[in-house]
Amino acid sequence: MDVKNSGGTDILRSVFDAIPSFIFVVDDDVRIQDYNAAAAELLLLQRSAVLKRRGGEVLNCLHAADVPEGCGRAPLCKDCVIRNSVAEAFQGNRVVRRRKKLEILRDGNKIEIYALITASPFYYKKRPLVLLVIEDISEIAELQRMIPICSICKKVRDDKKSWFRLEAYFKDHWDVDFSHSYCPECYKSEMEKIEKEIRAESS
Repeated sequence: MDVKNSGGTDILRSVFDAIPSFIFVVDDDVRIQDYNAAAAELLLLQRSAVLKRRGGEVLNCLHAADVPEGCGRAPLCKDCVIRNSVAEAFQGNRVVRRRKKLEILRDGNKIEIYALITASPFYYKKRPLVLLVIEDISEIAELQRMIPICSICKKVRDDKKSWFRLEAYFKDHWDVDFSHSYCPECYKSEMEKIEKEIRAESS
């Protein structure tokens, strides 16, 4: 595909490159047809070394070299969230923000990236392709692992050493609202309490 900057495509290319997530245009074998500026910073490779190669090979997936046939052919590749999301998109299903920990090699060292994977099918010049978006949420995942929570009352401590109800913490820090309900165990327990109170009042 490799969109050229000419005429009406200038603004599309600018928008494509302005998006901070890693974006790839891939075929049904996850071969990269194009990518944006954020992905270029991640890959640190010449464009000629990226185009037409499989995603696992350029992203340095730990399993890309498990077998001579390369990315997508090793036994562990059947569980690859990127490959499976792309396959679903080619079947006409849009995959939205599927969360997964990715393990890649960087300078000979294994690094982990917590990511949200989105895959959307589209056509370009009558050719089916998929827009693959990888959002790096490693900082958020790390914060979630480090949030101190009281083992008794379940209040959460912020970085200023203040304690908040869980709902208030997420509302203030992440602008997340909670809906409230009962899990089956608590529902049963609460119903037993209510029935006990009703029996006590009627006796």
